[in-house]
Amino acid sequence: MQTHFTEEALKQPHIREADRVLRSCVHCGFCNATCPTYQLLGDERDGPRGRIYLMKQMLENPDDDGLVTEQTRLHLDRCLTCRNCETTCPSGVEYHKLLDIGRAEIERRVPRKASERALRFGLRKALVDPRRFQALLKLGLTFKPLVPGALKDKLPPAPVDAGTRPDHQQHARQMLILEGCVQPGLSPNTNAATARVLDRLGIGLTPVGEAGCCGAIDFHLNAQDDGRARARANIDAWWPHIEAGAEAIVQTASGCGAFVKEYRDILADDPAYAEKAARVSELAKDLVEVLRDEDVAPLAVKESRKLAFHCPCTLQHAQRLGGAVEGVLAKLGFTLTPVADAHLCCGSAGTYSITQPELATQLRDNKLDNLEAGHPETIVTANIGCQTHLASAGRTEVRHWIEIVDEALT
Repeated sequence: MQTHFTEEALKQPHIREADRVLRSCVHCGFCNATCPTYQLLGDERDGPRGRIYLMKQMLENPDDDGLVTEQTRLHLDRCLTCRNCETTCPSGVEYHKLLDIGRAEIERRVPRKASERALRFGLRKALVDPRRFQALLKLGLTFKPLVPGALKDKLPPAPVDAGTRPDHQQHARQMLILEGCVQPGLSPNTNAATARVLDRLGIGLTPVGEAGCCGAIDFHLNAQDDGRARARANIDAWWPHIEAGAEAIVQTASGCGAFVKEYRDILADDPAYAEKAARVSELAKDLVEVLRDEDVAPLAVKESRKLAFHCPCTLQHAQRLGGAVEGVLAKLGFTLTPVADAHLCCGSAGTYSITQPELATQLRDNKLDNLEAGHPETIVTANIGCQTHLASAGRTEVRHWIEIVDEALT
């Protein structure tokens, strides 16, 4: 794609990056075929190719605010950032990087209404601190009848008891784990189950209390500086353990894993953190990457439960690990039902299910129809956002896949 940035504009790092991404696009339109919002809405501006044109026009004309309207912002807001288009694209367009630049620019040029700013600020503050979130969750469950509809659907039933974690210090092999911000409240058993499974494989899982939210929530709600600050804080928390020989930084939420693997890129221009960020991204592993590379025979799983696996977009498109969980589950003896259109987003997409509830609900229900077609006993997934969003329909039970493995240990 031909671009028309001035030499002065190209002196800015974000414009140089946008120019690079735009020039790799050949506007073939293959991306629209796998874009969930384009499939629902049928509007070119609600598909990747149309959004690319909107962002190109906006970035090339920084002084013409007449080109940029609330409607422009709506089309960018409707994007799930599922990155399905990147998997489909024959030219390797890094669409999500352009989207981050475009969203930051339109936030500057078209200020939001006070109500929208308040919602986004509230989401950032409520979700990123585990203790605050758990307190708000407890309050919400207590007064559930009074909670507004869109948020009420997000309130989960009582979570599965986490049980006890093994003593990680008994093992020579040590890995770190990112505990997460909402997962300890919504599904506390996920990380506990992970610790028990890895313990069987001779791996100690070390929590690092100083590490907090990965930064994705802030970053994708256009508070990108705050997202980078959280990334730096996590790097500082993990670094002594990395120097002490930690093998990996394990994420059980694929959304967090995808973002931690991006630390290398979002801090590339930070001289104090670029090298450390690259090392952290190198060590970041989704849980399935650990189990996939281990001999799982010591787990001695005995299970005949029939499962449907929902592969989160952050696992299959961002981390390119589609099929990995299914492979591990099949090796352990689980029966997996076929899932049509498994590449499509469920509509969770971080805070999307709250900021775009109508589209998110359509995508969720379509996804559940496909997941339930094979009559599974349980739907399993690899991301807390997807798990909570799918479960909000009140249909088939939805859990993290590692919990099912943990329950099947003999």
